[in-house]
Amino acid sequence: MKRRDVIKSLTLLPVAGSTLPIQSLVSASAAENNPVLAPGPKPMPELHRKAFVMDGHTHVMSRELVLKSDIGERYPDGTVDLQRAKEGGIDALFFSVYTPENYYPGRFETKNTFRVVNLALDQIKKNDALIELALTASDIERINKKGKMAAFLDLEGGFDLYGDLDLLRALYKLGLRSLQLTAHSTTNAFIDACNDVYTWGGINDHGRAVIREMNDLGMIINVAHASNDAIIQSAAASRHPVVYTHGGFYSIVDHPRCISDKAAKAIAAKGGVIGVHFGSLFNNPKYWAWQKPNYPIRVQPNPQPKIPRILATQVTNQTIEDVDKEFARELPFTYNETIPDEYWMHVDQLAKVIDYGVNLVGEDHIALGSDLDGGPELPREIKDISDYPQITIAMQKLGYSDQRIRKILGLNWLRVIRQVAG
Repeated sequence: MKRRDVIKSLTLLPVAGSTLPIQSLVSASAAENNPVLAPGPKPMPELHRKAFVMDGHTHVMSRELVLKSDIGERYPDGTVDLQRAKEGGIDALFFSVYTPENYYPGRFETKNTFRVVNLALDQIKKNDALIELALTASDIERINKKGKMAAFLDLEGGFDLYGDLDLLRALYKLGLRSLQLTAHSTTNAFIDACNDVYTWGGINDHGRAVIREMNDLGMIINVAHASNDAIIQSAAASRHPVVYTHGGFYSIVDHPRCISDKAAKAIAAKGGVIGVHFGSLFNNPKYWAWQKPNYPIRVQPNPQPKIPRILATQVTNQTIEDVDKEFARELPFTYNETIPDEYWMHVDQLAKVIDYGVNLVGEDHIALGSDLDGGPELPREIKDISDYPQITIAMQKLGYSDQRIRKILGLNWLRVIRQVAG
């Protein structure tokens, strides 16, 4: 048995002498008394243990930024830390750094992005025994051979609302290898977000310049949160495959964040990958019907190029520390949502969504992008990242071949990274 398989098959215990962050809103005793949070062995199919497993979207560094915690410790709340990721058989993950809307009105998006990337690099270095930074697919494989997880940096949110190419190049030099084009769920100066006012009819000339620069650098183009027109146009403009790291299918749930069949096929035709989100909001029609009244869908006017609303004014009476405090109150792991039984999906529903994608675009273009610690309403069988093997079990129940499951678990992500970044 390879060293990687041996380590992957073990259940990690908390590091002796480690302490939980005092800022956590759930006490350590809660973890000890809760079988969901307490460490312990969980079922892992042999296929899952031996497969390369990569998540296309996990929220990391938000908690660490505002709560000053350490991702290497076992958290008593939330859904992601390195200890539980190892227990879930994770070999690599898009190590998503996040600059959300809170930072845009004061134009703090650039400052926040650079400090969060820097924090991610510090956290990866601090937890070198468990994880290392990967810049290429070959790096990922080399790191895995040492029995460690690989972190592939991905930015969700705006690095600069105008899309400054010099800032983009600087982020690349720091190690960022994947970037979401939209400013999270906000239309910026070069691309329309899916659930904001459409301004450009997709992407504009500067959006194409950003894509061209990312192609030249060897960066993954992430079109999650973009409008369907923007996704199709981005795929057409890019010389390399593009990815949609986390979301659902509009044909299953007609939420604006879900991708249309046409846009999904455009990604696949370019050799890209669609990461299936783990949340009920994007995958469970019953849950969406229950929640839909809380999500009014605005009728989009015909696009009329102008200054996006987020750039029309600037708030000047806040410091970035003020924004941090505001953002901390919104972190998803600081509260627990109760879902009535009739709307709470099982993992088999998630498997059905994966199967829809496979039938739509083929097994080479579907992967997993959980959005863990981003607030998804998880299936009953998945409490946190340590329950990742449940996805494999659900796909086995569909009768999928081992090779198909391996592709969806991670090989499809690895292929695209190799094609784009090396």
